[in-house]
Amino acid sequence: MLALAALAACAVAGCHSRAVAEPAGLAQGAAPFTTPPTLAGAPDVATLVAKVKPAVVNITTTQEGGGRTVEQVLPFFGGGDHARKRQALGSGFVIDAEGHVVTNAHVVEGATTVKVTLSDEREYAAKVVGKDERQDVAVLKLENPPANLPYASLGSSDALRVGEYVVAIGNPFGLGDTVTMGIVSAKGRSIGAGPYDDFIQTDASINPGNSGGPLFDLHGQVIGINTAINPNGKGIGFAIPVDAVRNIVPQLLATGHVSRGRLGVTVQPLDQDLAKAMDLQDGKGALVGDVQAGSPAAAAGIEPGDVVMAVDGKAIPHSEDLPRAIAQHQPGSHVKLTVQTGKAARDLDVVLGALKEERRAAATDDETKEQAAPGKSRLGIGLAEQDGHAVVARVFPGGAAEGKLRPGDIIEEVDRVKVGSAREVVDDVGKAKGDRPILLRVRRGSDSRFVAIGPTG
Repeated sequence: MLALAALAACAVAGCHSRAVAEPAGLAQGAAPFTTPPTLAGAPDVATLVAKVKPAVVNITTTQEGGGRTVEQVLPFFGGGDHARKRQALGSGFVIDAEGHVVTNAHVVEGATTVKVTLSDEREYAAKVVGKDERQDVAVLKLENPPANLPYASLGSSDALRVGEYVVAIGNPFGLGDTVTMGIVSAKGRSIGAGPYDDFIQTDASINPGNSGGPLFDLHGQVIGINTAINPNGKGIGFAIPVDAVRNIVPQLLATGHVSRGRLGVTVQPLDQDLAKAMDLQDGKGALVGDVQAGSPAAAAGIEPGDVVMAVDGKAIPHSEDLPRAIAQHQPGSHVKLTVQTGKAARDLDVVLGALKEERRAAATDDETKEQAAPGKSRLGIGLAEQDGHAVVARVFPGGAAEGKLRPGDIIEEVDRVKVGSAREVVDDVGKAKGDRPILLRVRRGSDSRFVAIGPTG
């Protein structure tokens, strides 16, 4: 305030003040940097983007009528279907000079017309050459593609390390070419999208409309396809590893679909209770919960309770690794499975069948009506009889089975002994030692699985 008052006084009195010197840079019009300075170790993202962006495309699809479509094209966990939306937006990238474009299958699901816009805003009609819904990959073909079409180079997602910088380019919210950057947060993520979940997790910002767009490493190579986000999280996105795409695309180009080997088992994770109940040293491997009748697994002698430890000598540390390993083989292929039962291991030669695209019947979770007063076992459940089976009628809060069993489950075995009636279940559970988990084989819907409960005391 004093300074302002002094300036006002000088203005009134007409006094002279000393001129403030103008910065030399402004007076002389300092030239900009010829080469912008960079921090040591910092990536030159601008140069990378200038090189790779011409191969990235925006995709617009239209549909006739209602049906299942994708709103702005990126799937949200827990999201529903959006009916009567006529247009969807997504991203993709060119993979060869012939005009083939890779994107997500859900981007073009139900599309009657597909339009691809290049980074220089040229537009081309495209057709769907093939798609694989199981791993959410599709291949398009531009109609009358231009000469000298720029295309992307594929890298290796297997060699990718957690913590590496990655760059995502796509069409979020229809805004057009948008670049974001982050790091690889994790690899091998399972998000419940299907049997072949094996996602790269990144904090590079991706949003609805980024689906099908490339995730680049700092070499300018595609190492993933941006596919999913979790709306409940901030800065969490998921991309399909490019190594999986590399195996799929040639089949889509050749036949329009993907052929995968079929083993014919239902697998489940091993936890510490299950491993202890089954006399296993650790919780590694894929526990076979059920074997389909007439399947390649049944023909090879695989039984429920076996644990698949390796495929062709490659370890299977987790249950989700087995479907991925089998899917890499064509129908009719011979694979060697290392299977463990208790402490004994053996190698089996299995000839894989063909995996068919079939929808599983949805398991019903309706509570089974108690036909008689349920017998409350030490498992903390109420049992009822139905069609000669022991059916879980209630799961008591705070009981040993809470969170592991549910009403409607059918108990088929107790500690490897087959049971029929509810009385047999109660008697066999009563005979079990209290210092180890009780091993149950339970049928839920159309699948059987093992459940270890306890120790219950």
